[in-house]
Amino acid sequence: MQFDTFSCRASRRRFLRGLASLAGLGATGALAAPSALARQPAANRFTRLFPHLPPFADATPQMAAALADIGRPGGLMDARDNLAAGPVALIVDPALNVTNPNAALPAGTAGTTFMGQFIDHDITFDTTSRLGVPTSPRQSPNARVPALDLDSVYGAGPVADPLLYDPRDRAKFRVESGGLFEDLPRMPDGTAIVADPRNDENLVIAGLQAAFLKFHNNAVDFVRARGATDSAQAFAQARRLTTWHYQWLVLNEILPSFIGRAAVNDILVRGRRFYRADDEAAAGVPVEFQGAAYRFGHTLVRPSYRANLRGDNGVAFFGFVFDPVAQGQSDPVDLRGGARAPRRFIGWQTFFDFRDGEVKPRKKIDTRISTPLFNLPLGAIADGSAPTSLPQRNLLRHLTWQLPSGQRIAEAMHAPVLSPRDFSELAGYGLGLERNTPLWYYVLREAELIGGGEILGPVGGRIVGEVIIGLLQADRDSYLSAAPHWMPTLPTTTGTGNFRMVDFLTFAGVSPAQRGQ
Repeated sequence: MQFDTFSCRASRRRFLRGLASLAGLGATGALAAPSALARQPAANRFTRLFPHLPPFADATPQMAAALADIGRPGGLMDARDNLAAGPVALIVDPALNVTNPNAALPAGTAGTTFMGQFIDHDITFDTTSRLGVPTSPRQSPNARVPALDLDSVYGAGPVADPLLYDPRDRAKFRVESGGLFEDLPRMPDGTAIVADPRNDENLVIAGLQAAFLKFHNNAVDFVRARGATDSAQAFAQARRLTTWHYQWLVLNEILPSFIGRAAVNDILVRGRRFYRADDEAAAGVPVEFQGAAYRFGHTLVRPSYRANLRGDNGVAFFGFVFDPVAQGQSDPVDLRGGARAPRRFIGWQTFFDFRDGEVKPRKKIDTRISTPLFNLPLGAIADGSAPTSLPQRNLLRHLTWQLPSGQRIAEAMHAPVLSPRDFSELAGYGLGLERNTPLWYYVLREAELIGGGEILGPVGGRIVGEVIIGLLQADRDSYLSAAPHWMPTLPTTTGTGNFRMVDFLTFAGVSPAQRGQ
């Protein structure tokens, strides 16, 4: 049996029957199949959850200037981290380290921040809209397949994207060495050979991508030991095994950490009320999710992290997420992607709870964004354009998509509506933003006031939960649709049968114990 290449929609329909490839992404910044974007289905456009609600504001120069001011460095949203104290102090000094109250829980750990980013890269990629310029979602292609199907990992499969795969064994991915531990395959200039260039944006997301590559490769060995007879069969079975365990983690660990277990259960049991996609053809990604609510994850990012315990000449490697002085360095002092060096790997005990006391919490959900995110390197921006302040980009996107205000959406959901007093800091702009608040800002404040900074509130949580669960329910090849009573089949470290990220990383062979850390 040969590997076959089909359109992404057709291949997903045939996925469980053993066909081998899905559509991927070709884009600047990483090496992938150049024709992959052309293989995206013509109907794959962004959508709206609330098409009958008006925009929160007109796209006037005055409004654009106000949004840019709210999101500027040193502005209302800047957490004003003391970067001069250095990346280590911002983690170990309690006076400088804003912790999550749920720090002891695995779901509240630093790693969930980056799993949220990984999920986003799996389902959405806007490559055409312009910041602040009103754009119809229906005219904007989504360069990702709107399903949690790992097309951001698998690309278009071994035939169409051969550079992603091991030439000695076409059922497996290429995985290279960064010195001490695994790295993404790279070109001589450091460019990662990946299906989605964003998965080399920072060291942690690159580490997750490498862990998925290794998980799949070990899954190939697993299914071969159980009778898979040729490469195509081994690839298809291993992909299903990898994808379903990933979907299980999203539904049972990552999503509950964002919106709460009760909210997840309510959507699963009582159904979706706003995201109406019932099949693959209707499963677009709403701009209320893509442009606002799911961007809550940016507030979870800390200014710095401990990447590993012993990678820097036997001591821990700490770094800011992004540091301007690292620009052009072959071994950057920060955690940006795009480089290979012995210390540039992730020690996962910092990010997920291996019960060794080393795990660190994620930041709270609030309107205070870590200072390094106000000065992104252009390489971390998909289109390589200014502004480099991530909050400015998020706020201007509300004008791009002409998003309704958080208050109007709360009313439409029959959810509690925050009062103008809750946004008094916005009143000084004289544009009514305290009454018609950009949805992203509203979702962050709602989480802070109602969710205690731990989980999203009723508006943000409902949007995020319904879209992610809806995408799983609309995809006939997801475990939730194809085999709703399926349970993970791979071993767990706890022995309880509850497969978690620590089990995923252990099966991938990247756990601290397996590395001798």
